[in-house]
Amino acid sequence: MTTPSARAAIILAAGQGTRMKSPLPKVLHPVGHRAMLDHAIDAAEALGCERIVVVVGSHSPEVRAHVVKRLGEDAIAVQDPPLGTGHAVRAAEAVLGDFVGQVVVTYGDVPLLRAHDIEAVFEKSDGVTVIGFEAADPGAYGRLVMDGETLTAITEAKEASPEVLAITNCNSGVMAAPVGLLFSLLAEVTNDNAKGEYYLTDVVELARKRGEPTRVTMASEDSVMGVNAQGELAQAEALFQKVQRETFLAAGVTMSAPGTVHFAWDTEVGAGSIIEPFVVFGPGARVAERARIRSFSHVEGAVVASGAEVGPYARLRPGADLGEDVKVGNFVEVKNVRMEPGAKANHLSYLGDGSVGAGANIGAGTIFCNYDGFNKARTVVGEGAFVGSNSALVAPVTIGAGALVGSGSVITKDVPADALALARGVQVNKEGAAATFRKLAKAKKAAKK
Repeated sequence: MTTPSARAAIILAAGQGTRMKSPLPKVLHPVGHRAMLDHAIDAAEALGCERIVVVVGSHSPEVRAHVVKRLGEDAIAVQDPPLGTGHAVRAAEAVLGDFVGQVVVTYGDVPLLRAHDIEAVFEKSDGVTVIGFEAADPGAYGRLVMDGETLTAITEAKEASPEVLAITNCNSGVMAAPVGLLFSLLAEVTNDNAKGEYYLTDVVELARKRGEPTRVTMASEDSVMGVNAQGELAQAEALFQKVQRETFLAAGVTMSAPGTVHFAWDTEVGAGSIIEPFVVFGPGARVAERARIRSFSHVEGAVVASGAEVGPYARLRPGADLGEDVKVGNFVEVKNVRMEPGAKANHLSYLGDGSVGAGANIGAGTIFCNYDGFNKARTVVGEGAFVGSNSALVAPVTIGAGALVGSGSVITKDVPADALALARGVQVNKEGAAATFRKLAKAKKAAKK
């Protein structure tokens, strides 16, 4: 048993999503590299909801598996068959059990709604509160009919009079009420309508008949945008990126062309850093203050320390960890490698699974040969070591501190500290052989004509 001030969330995610025309369930499509459903769960958690129930359909086992992985089996309610939004909310009643408090109903396909947009619905502990928005084009949205500050009805556009159609305050679908009141009202909702469905919006009129308060709190139209088709998903992504860019600019991050930079939902960039045009951040990127990410670089699951420089045309994959003042240059890929302060890999290299010591230099074209077709192994390059261009370091292998590796070497054994390693064929020069070759080649070609 919980207290009346406790909060719960019911997230509706049982829709078929047929308009997406995708094998991926609608609510699992990403915005900012995160499933839309996860954005809804994030908002519920940020609100302090002690119980979160996600209503899924039997047609989408992937959605169920996604929820179970994050919240556990106890967070699942199943709507089968789908009979409207009111029916979907009622599916969560048994799962909430003896919960006492306020419950908010949100949606798994509304990825931009944040906790601060929802918070106001919990300001009153009685009655029914709906989130509305001022629509630029009300179109087919349900209209919020008000009498002063009281919500008197939610009227669907197809059933509205010309006077009601003129209203621009519209229903987002998000609603909150004390849990006992909500399910008591839903028990009275009927499916006496053209679709034969149980509508969540009917609880407003039922609450009014009981004398319960019915209120509206407003949010921005962008924040309550629902996604039903691929075009709307792209719009949601654009809105998400706009907010991210504005947030980083306000925090002191320099971007000369912010419209070309794409962020993930959890990207971190410190003040004073410079992000050049056409940079993409995947999930798990953390960039400290005063770093520089140059154009056409991709950073995902990586840490970039203060003063480090990445790119242009660099790729940091998960586990890349760049210390202060590290340089990772053009066409360099780093995966699961810690580079200590001052280390450099300026050109055309692959560093996978290992570590590079402070001040070490990795020459152009160097490869950490970390995979033998079955297993991966580590390469360790010591502090101050110098690896010459076009070298292959075959893991597991260690290059000692201060060691030198000659250009073009294939290193298969450990190199002691301060040693010089050379592992390449002996060069042989044959005087006049090139001229002889050309003469024979020309004669052979002429004979074929």
